[in-house]
Formats: sequence, structure tokens, C-alpha cells
Amino acid sequence: MTSEPFIVELSKEFRFEAAHSLPHVPPGHKCGRLHGHSFRVEVTVRGPVDPVSGWLMDFGDLKEQFRPLEEQLDHHFLNEIPGLENSTSENLARWIWLRLKAGVPQIAAVTVFETCTSRCVYRGE
Repeated sequence: MTSEPFIVELSKEFRFEAAHSLPHVPPGHKCGRLHGHSFRVEVTVRGPVDPVSGWLMDFGDLKEQFRPLEEQLDHHFLNEIPGLENSTSENLARWIWLRLKAGVPQIAAVTVFETCTSRCVYRGE
């Protein structure tokens, strides 16, 4: 095994249930009505592997960083959360990124899966 530094990406998945409505869609658009999703969020970190530990970061640390956000989001009406009044997948991905960045400086992407076939990837400012 080589001790040369190398870069990896790690991803951890989180899930929560929440309701929302999109206030700025055209009149009659189905997303303007109150509805819910089984959201899936993937947080990706990127950086060098520590030559001693053999990892970039502990998945448990990432879980701990996400926990307060999960408590705010899970089984809540997203439009009532400050910053998510227009709770599109795009805005939700950025909202999560901004709250994780201080505690997870290696953050590389936040992917929000609104449905099984629809997702948004945010990679920072």
C-alpha cells in the first residue's frame, strides 16, 4: 500500500418526510398545492485521505452534522422554515449546504432527490 496522499469523495445519504407548496408557480400548477415528498439527501465531501487513519472523515461525524437539519426538516412544512419559504429542490439543496459548510468544510455537493427520478445537485457558491 502506498502512503502517497490521494483525494476521494465520500457520500452519505439522509432521508426525511416533509410537506411543501411552491408559491411562485403558475396558477393551477400542481406544485402550488400543499403536497409532500419522501426526500432523500446525499451529502458529498471531497478531500485527501489521512495517511494514518486511512479515511477522509468519519461517516458518523457527517451524520452528527446533519442531525440538527434533519430535526428541522423531518415531518415539517418546509415553507414555514426561515429560508425555505419557496422550498424548491434548488433552494433546499443550497439551504442544507449553507448550514453544513461551517462544520463540514470538505463539503463538495448536496443532492436533493425530491422523487425517485428528479433531483438537484448544488456544489456551492
